[in-house]
Amino acid sequence: MLTYDQLTEWAGPGHVTRAGRDVVACWRIPDFMKAQLVEVGIPLAPRLIERVVMQSEADPVLPTSRGLLYRLTEQLDPYEATERSSFGVEPETGVVYLVMPDGEAWFANSGVDVWLDALHRYGRRVTASELLGEPEGPGEDLSEEEEERAWAELNRLAMELKEIDPAAFKGYEGFLWPGLLDRWLY
Repeated sequence: MLTYDQLTEWAGPGHVTRAGRDVVACWRIPDFMKAQLVEVGIPLAPRLIERVVMQSEADPVLPTSRGLLYRLTEQLDPYEATERSSFGVEPETGVVYLVMPDGEAWFANSGVDVWLDALHRYGRRVTASELLGEPEGPGEDLSEEEEERAWAELNRLAMELKEIDPAAFKGYEGFLWPGLLDRWLY
């Protein structure tokens, strides 16, 4: 099971936010998912999560094409740097979506537990990579050989993510991980 310490190893101290028990106590998601938000937390993740903003209301407040979700984060949209998007969790099921600025909900992961695991694997690989990490930015001024190595890293990451949550790769349009990883170098 994923731990807070594992997230802070790559995200750094102060870059993982745990929910207060009182914040998620009334949320209508499975109890083990509430426990993960409290005990493990949500990491800041390069190009994906810049602020953890868990709503405090008992009822979902994030409007989406799928209905209201509980807000987990807020960040610059990965596809439009001037727009803001959020991650949200669906009541009852615990399914996590990336909510685009227009309210369109893109499937991220089939539950909070696998979403946190996917963020961990993504963040750990990106922060450790010479080719995928910041500050120059991914894909900028890479030689052909470096680009091939970066694609190989992204493919390994995609395989890991698909193994832990096959539902996250059942399509392309409207699915976070395939689109994000495919556009990484562009």
